[in-house]
Amino acid sequence: MIPDAPPWRQIDLPRVGPLHVRDSGPPEAAGDAPTVLLLHGWSVSADLNWCRTYESLARRARVIAWDHRGHGPGGLRRPRSVRIESMADDAAAVARALDIERPILVGYSMGGAVAQAAWHRHPDLVAGLVLCATSSVFGLTRDERRDFVIMGLAALPTRLLRAVGFHDHAWRMARRVGDRRADAQQGIGDTAFDQWAWDEIRVGYLDRVLRAGWHLGRFDSRGWIGDVEVPHAVVVCEADEIVPTDRQRQLAEALPAATVVEVAGDHGVCVNRADLFVPALERALDAVTAPVG
Repeated sequence: MIPDAPPWRQIDLPRVGPLHVRDSGPPEAAGDAPTVLLLHGWSVSADLNWCRTYESLARRARVIAWDHRGHGPGGLRRPRSVRIESMADDAAAVARALDIERPILVGYSMGGAVAQAAWHRHPDLVAGLVLCATSSVFGLTRDERRDFVIMGLAALPTRLLRAVGFHDHAWRMARRVGDRRADAQQGIGDTAFDQWAWDEIRVGYLDRVLRAGWHLGRFDSRGWIGDVEVPHAVVVCEADEIVPTDRQRQLAEALPAATVVEVAGDHGVCVNRADLFVPALERALDAVTAPVG
């Protein structure tokens, strides 16, 4: 399904445990190529979020990706915490475990919140930020706050959900709550891909994923996002109803000197219109890695 994905390797994170990461290694053609940590969105996996992106980015950067806590087939399976801040600390721990001094963090949706938190908590580690389809705050309106509360209340242990025959239904409920206007739920029209995508989502621990959604609803970087001192860019999805486009532009305006790259797509553009998203992501990455002066 993703023949161009970087190979997996296992690393050990102190006080956390083993984690499988994709690591492309340095690209053949670039001696001073940056290292990019790819941080995926809520409920999906790294592969689902970035499968259309791996090949292009690996030609220009060392690409590292992994599944967030409780997510996908490769994430930490039973973490004590699925807070955004804990995922941000994981990004720092991955960089240290791989002896990466100053990576660029590329975050999509929830991954954008993780990237922001990683800079805030580990500013000396981060060389730059590329924030895609994301915001400085997610639980802003009454409807959004209600949906995130429902996620928290629904975060029963997976074993109990399976015991009462509610597991698959709960996953569908989670997707409806997190994406109530879910045109993206219809998939891309490729039966095999859509089935694989659904499997990538469902293999995660539902209670942890829902709990992560609840924490996402409490995330708010508005008090400090204007202090970012590293190069940064924002990729704005012009037709996004999941993280509203206006919210993405507000994030860009709150940052001190953001390069803004707009892409004519919805929240699923990274998969359903990679022909638009990948060039936009490359332009954003170029802006962040451009020599100063």
